[in-house]
Amino acid sequence: SQLFIKDLHFDGVPMRIYLPRKPSASKRRGVIYIHGGCGIFGSTRSYERICRYIARKCDSVVASVGYHLAPEHKYPAQSLECLAATVHFLKTAETYGVDPTRIIVCGDSVGGTFTAAVCQELGHRTDIPKICAQVLIYPFLQALNFSLPSHQKNAAIAFLSRERTVHFILKYLNKDCSLKEPILAGAHVPESINLKYKKWINPDLIPDVFKLGYKPPLPTLFLPQVHKEVQELFEPLLSPLLAEDAVVCGLPDTCIVTCEHDVLRDEGLLYKKRLEDNNVRVTWHHLEKGFHG
Repeated sequence: SQLFIKDLHFDGVPMRIYLPRKPSASKRRGVIYIHGGCGIFGSTRSYERICRYIARKCDSVVASVGYHLAPEHKYPAQSLECLAATVHFLKTAETYGVDPTRIIVCGDSVGGTFTAAVCQELGHRTDIPKICAQVLIYPFLQALNFSLPSHQKNAAIAFLSRERTVHFILKYLNKDCSLKEPILAGAHVPESINLKYKKWINPDLIPDVFKLGYKPPLPTLFLPQVHKEVQELFEPLLSPLLAEDAVVCGLPDTCIVTCEHDVLRDEGLLYKKRLEDNNVRVTWHHLEKGFHG
């Protein structure tokens, strides 16, 4: 009763827009919401309650992105659709009574991946309004190391175990799921890439309070054939933590939410440090009793 809800398309991408009915004296804030679901589940419909809640509580116009799901729509269609929808909303914000300088992009899980990727792609664009901020809710941010402290601690946690994380990534990329075990062991990463990204993806960068009981993994044998099969894992569109500093320094103010009982916890912590090292303002919320999903 408090909202107008419309189904639209932005450049061919299905969208659901939530507009507060109550008149506003000035232009409202805008929220682009990108849902989670590993890129293979979820919809605007399944995130209806969340988006309504945000629109009401924040008195904002919410644009929920109904990107097409994998594997029927092949990677990187999902990231590219989120990017196209965001650009369209930034350009047409005033049509919906939104101040184009007060738009944030928000996503959970793989929606956080797409949010991070969109903000990286748009960070240095000057032809459209700047994104005001990004909100990453327990995002997936890298596919190099699945032996970080949070992977070990929460390996068998309900809903998103360590094994299921890699299983869903392979499903999303339409790859053979027999690749799961070597990827979990790190056999897909050559030593040159490990050395290159050690400065960003490294348990030593995670605060000690999050490393209780952590055991460094044993060295693993590199398998060139596995590496060749999963080149997508090394692209910033899928692993935003691998973006260069020149990209990261152009990112907007960021809010990161992490959960203690979540395999992806440490990816949020590592991205937080990268952003701070590049002078990006970060607000961090950690839920000690929180879990993925």
